[in-house]
Amino acid sequence: MFARSIIRVPTILSRGFATHTGPLSALPATLHLKTGQSFHGRSFGAPRSIFGETVFSTSITSYTESMTDPSYRGQILVFTTPLIGNYGIPSNIAPVNSQDVGVVLESQGIQCSAIVVADVAEKFSHHSAVESLASWCRRSNIPAITGVDTRAVTRLLRDQGTTLGRLAVGADASAPAPASEQYWDPTIENLVDQVSTKYPYQLNPTGDIKIAVLDFGAKANILRSLVRRNAAVTVLPWNYDFNSIRNKFDGLFLTNGPGNPGQCMEAVSILRKTLQEWDKPVFGICMGHQIIGMAAGLEAYRMTFGNRGHNQPVLALASAGSIKAGRVYVTSQNHQYALKLSEPFPQGWEPFFINCNDSSVEGIKSTPESGKRVWGVQFHPESAGGPLDTIEMFTDFLDECRVYKAENIQAPMDTTIDAASFMVEQPARVAVAA
Repeated sequence: MFARSIIRVPTILSRGFATHTGPLSALPATLHLKTGQSFHGRSFGAPRSIFGETVFSTSITSYTESMTDPSYRGQILVFTTPLIGNYGIPSNIAPVNSQDVGVVLESQGIQCSAIVVADVAEKFSHHSAVESLASWCRRSNIPAITGVDTRAVTRLLRDQGTTLGRLAVGADASAPAPASEQYWDPTIENLVDQVSTKYPYQLNPTGDIKIAVLDFGAKANILRSLVRRNAAVTVLPWNYDFNSIRNKFDGLFLTNGPGNPGQCMEAVSILRKTLQEWDKPVFGICMGHQIIGMAAGLEAYRMTFGNRGHNQPVLALASAGSIKAGRVYVTSQNHQYALKLSEPFPQGWEPFFINCNDSSVEGIKSTPESGKRVWGVQFHPESAGGPLDTIEMFTDFLDECRVYKAENIQAPMDTTIDAASFMVEQPARVAVAA
């Protein structure tokens, strides 16, 4: 026999390995779907009821990044991962310099309307955590429900499509489900206008390449990925008349954003003129990809349940920069709309990526014969969270901008960006959606 010994840690060296979230709310809560189903649980967020569009995410980690992604504006976010909140919430303050944009997460605060989880963690542990998920939701006035069979909710949404919902909290939880006409559809509103910056601002003004960013609801890591590659970034409202100042820039970037791209026809019209008259590089992500496609002559449509998660495989149909045709890349995604795969494709354009699961269009690009340098991808190369398979697309884009700038150095260009001439006010400390 082997003797068993117990090693006792001296009291002075012992510490708690997790922080308790404190008592959770005893308030009941109910998730109602417009299609007639109801799911009961208990509240752990703000004690208020809301309407929204119910969607699910298959992401396993990064609940903090998902909740602060402006593309989730107006949505009740269902996490398929059972345990949420186990590593808490970090401080969301970062410097504004050549390496960062003022926040740690993807915007200044929670963007989704509510969250639904199977099991909220009652203890959290992480070296950077400053509060619990429950505390963050309450402080941000965001309702949340736990104790729901999120697998059942996800199967419903997958089979019948994204549906409108209501999260009823407290006394509302025992009330009858709302009538069909009472459900609010956030996609009838211009959600992009709600999350886009209201005034232009600059980041890393000493960068060697000047990039204009049309902000449809930019994730912070998109801006981070640009400034960390030494781009001088000027962020513009989604419907800003870029053509009036385009000669001040070496490239144009279009960001992600929430809702229906059909609400952004003003931006489509502006970009169509840009693509017809401007030969400098253009790159778009998510909503930005859809705006590029619509400007090129493609149609956008609403998918059954969209793609939201960090494990979406896409097949490259063409090579460009770090992307090699025939290779499958695993990507992070968050979208309800996509571009239609038309035959023939608009002249001067070709498919770039296609989704390996549902064959939806995941990217388009200008053809070499067009003389243009334009790319759009439905997925998020910057991830946050998710895989970094395609992160070098930012390097590819900026390298193309530098090449174009070098090739056309003899052409006169107005490189002076007088920020004061088009800024209404200077942001206090952070450069992304509130």
